Amino acid sequence: MRWVVVDAPLDSSGAGRGEQRAPDALRRAGLLDALAADDGGRVDEAWLRDPVRDPASGVIGAAGLRRAGAAITARVAAVLADGRRPLVLGGDCAILPGICPALPAATVLWFVDAHPDFLDGVTSPTGEAADMDLAVVTGHGPAAISSDGALLDPSRVHLLGHRPPTDESSTVEAARIDPAIHQVPAAELLRRGAGAVGAGLAADGDGPAWLHLDLDVVDPRDLPAVTYPEPDGPRWADLIALVTPLARADRLLGMSVTDLNTDEDPDGRHTRRVVEVLAEVLRG
Repeated sequence: MRWVVVDAPLDSSGAGRGEQRAPDALRRAGLLDALAADDGGRVDEAWLRDPVRDPASGVIGAAGLRRAGAAITARVAAVLADGRRPLVLGGDCAILPGICPALPAATVLWFVDAHPDFLDGVTSPTGEAADMDLAVVTGHGPAAISSDGALLDPSRVHLLGHRPPTDESSTVEAARIDPAIHQVPAAELLRRGAGAVGAGLAADGDGPAWLHLDLDVVDPRDLPAVTYPEPDGPRWADLIALVTPLARADRLLGMSVTDLNTDEDPDGRHTRRVVEVLAEVLRG
């Protein structure tokens, strides 16, 4: 099945950081040709120009996030209804609450990220929706972003590659994670072997699946061009081993890729490496 590349350049800081320019940068680096992918265009409403934190919800740009989310939902649903497989390019992880309403209720989520993204408008130190997207889609996030409750069953979510708590905020976040969510932290992922973990998940169970890849999961020795780098993560080879069986699973509906910060990649070499990795993983 051919991939359909859809741009969703949402940066939930509202400050116009480099994540907002990542889809354009990946296209210029040759992603569509590398994947032999169809062009699904840009979700024009998927932007935020309001850096102010709402005092009621604690979320930056809540109204803009709802507008962006509805537009992302419509675009992803249209691609899926056409029998095609979307590759949604963020932006940051705030695109996920827009993607999930387009997915069947029984969808499995493979969530690959250095952070659990399980804060809310009170506990997040930034107010960015990218701090709380997994909380939102499993029914534990601010209603200001989504009032629909759980969009996915927490027991069908696999959180992969996240790092242990290092401060008060991340300790609070770890304690908030729904216990039904399956967790394989980075240290366990590397101990067990990333390829074995990916192959096991791909073969385990049935029903549709979605793969979400936040590029900050990659150790900053290999990919420093992210906004919130975390040490002690998988290297590129580990990530490829983990993601390849997931991305090639017959039941995969689609994939989202987020958090490439082009501000931290002035010569474009990390963007080109991301294209190379995606081509290897998705095409072989």
